[in-house]
Parts: sequence; C-alpha cells; structure tokens
Amino acid sequence: MKTSVTTPEAKPALPASKRAWKRIEVVGIVLLCICLLMLLLSPTSLSGLFNSILDSVRPVVVDVFLTGVVGTAIIVSVIVGRLLERLGFTDALVRIFVPAMKLLGVNPAVIIPSVYNIFGDINAAGKISGPILKKAGATKDEQKLAVATMVQSQQSFSTFMLGLMALTFAGVNVFAVVLLAVFLPLVISPLILSKVLYRDVKRVEIGHLPTFTPERDFMPTLFSAAREGVELLLLILIPAVALVFAVIGVLDYIGIWAPIEAGLGKVMLLFNIHPETGVLSVLVSPTLAMGQLQSIAAELDPSLVVGSFVLASSGLPLSAVFGQVPVVWAESSDLSEREAMGAAVLGIVMRLATAFLIAFFVTPLVV
Repeated sequence: MKTSVTTPEAKPALPASKRAWKRIEVVGIVLLCICLLMLLLSPTSLSGLFNSILDSVRPVVVDVFLTGVVGTAIIVSVIVGRLLERLGFTDALVRIFVPAMKLLGVNPAVIIPSVYNIFGDINAAGKISGPILKKAGATKDEQKLAVATMVQSQQSFSTFMLGLMALTFAGVNVFAVVLLAVFLPLVISPLILSKVLYRDVKRVEIGHLPTFTPERDFMPTLFSAAREGVELLLLILIPAVALVFAVIGVLDYIGIWAPIEAGLGKVMLLFNIHPETGVLSVLVSPTLAMGQLQSIAAELDPSLVVGSFVLASSGLPLSAVFGQVPVVWAESSDLSEREAMGAAVLGIVMRLATAFLIAFFVTPLVV
C-alpha cells in the first residue's frame, strides 16, 4: 500500500510591486526618523556631531601625518627599510635567529617584523615584512605570531632614546630593563604563543628558506621605496587613522569619551604605569609620552617610570592597533584585517602584562 507524501506548500511569491522588508532597511528607517527628529528638536545637533568628528580627525591627519614629522618619518622608514633589505639585512637576521627558532620549531622569519619595527616604523615593518613572511612559507598562525610579537617592541627610535633618558633620570639600571623589555620578548612571545594559541608552526632549515635580498640596482630600489612610502601614507594609513579618530569624535560628542579616558588613567595606575604618560601612549603617541616622562622622571616613583617605558615600547597608540596594523597587514600578508587586528590586540595585552610584571617585580632589583 502506497503512502502519500505531503509536501509543504510553497509560499506564494510576492508581486513585483511589493518586497519583504530587510533588517538593514528597518535600521535605515529608524536612523532616518532619528535624524528628522533631531532636525525638528535640535537643528544644530547634526552639524555639531560633524564638527566634533572634524575636530578629532583634522589635527591628527593634517598636523601629525600630512605636515608633521610622523608622515615624513613613515616615508623615510620605508626607504631605510628597503635599503637595509637591499644590503642583505633581512638575510642576516634570518641566519641569526635560525638557531633560536629551530629550538622553538618556528619559522625564523617571524622575528623579522619586530626587528624592522625597532629600527624603523611599525607601518613600514608590516609593508616590508608581510611579503617576506609569505615568501618564507610562513603559515597564517606564524604570520599572526609575527604581528603579536612585533607590537611588543617600540615603533620609533625616538621613543627608545627618550625612554632611556627617563630611566637614567629615575636612577634605574637601563641595561637590565632594556634587555628584559625589548629583546627578551622576541624569544619569549613566540615560545608562549606557539605552544598555547598559534600552534600551526613548523621548523624550517636554513637551506629550505629563500634569499630575501632583492637583485635590483640601488637607485631604482630607493626611488620605488620612496613612492611606496608615499602610497602607504596617503592610501592606507591616513584613511585608517581618520576612521579611528572619527569614532573618537562621535564618542566625545555624545559625552562618553571623557569617562573612558579617565578610566584608562585609573587602569594605568593599577598596572604600575604613570597615568598621564600611560594614557598619552595609549591614545596619542608613545614618543610624546616619553618626551613628557623624561622631564619629570627624577620626581616619580621608579616603578612608574619603568612601567611607562615598557608600555611605550610597543605598537601603540590604539589608532595603530585598530587601524594601521590591520590595514597594512591585510594588504601585505595572507591575513585578513580581523585576523591581524586580533593578533595585534593580543600582543598589546601581553605588553601591558609585561609592563606590570617588570615594574612591580624587577624595579626593586635594578634601582
């Protein structure tokens, strides 16, 4: 006996004159109603919001990147980085770090972004090192490991020098702090992360790695590097920075940015970091923070000076972590913006923990 199978009736198609509402359309209607209500009750609100965003973005984009020293430094860093690469610097680094990375079972190319970052700029480091990691056959986990390690070293030589002055004025053993804060994480970070989180790593013998020194002549290399630096600044970094500070402008206009900033100061003090310079490092510029710190270091608790120096010796400010690093690495490596941002945030969290540990436990031993 055959049993009849009932099939669910198909929903009748809507006529061409109608269409089901999509969720984003509902959001758009709500947003439109809010804007119309604001125009009715407070006509200057929308213009005030736009001016707040403009006031947040303009000083950074124009004064810092376009006409300030930071934009020039980025272009120069790319030129210097490409020149070092052309002179065999990358291949030398690989040979130096091969023994240590073989013990960890990690591709030695993961250290290259960190070293380029120390010598130059975090944006140039990503632009140069991303293709190097791909050429070296680094897995996506190893590329994330490279980003997380890179943001744990300072992105400006001026930050480093001003920080050394601050440590000296505070009466701290500079060599011990620099060894623990700058160079030890180059090995400790890959060791921890490759065992805990980024496990898709592989040991690579020097004979299986390609050479990274370009064979182009010097002058074409320098000219192309200068053009690459300008493209990096105008097409990638400035849009990323503008986006981050536009969000800050919105938060400031609705009145919640000031409490966030004040809360950051309390968190800095909790982690044995000088509040004012710590917030400067996180939100504005580690170089500016170290410039302010070295002028008052002799009057502060040495542990606060050490904590501030360690935090500033990183890939901060947050505009770099949430804007510049993800965009640059998405352009230059196999990582997506989300993956690069996740690795960068992890590295900054580890840096914050390192600042606390060194400031709290090491400072009494080096003063």
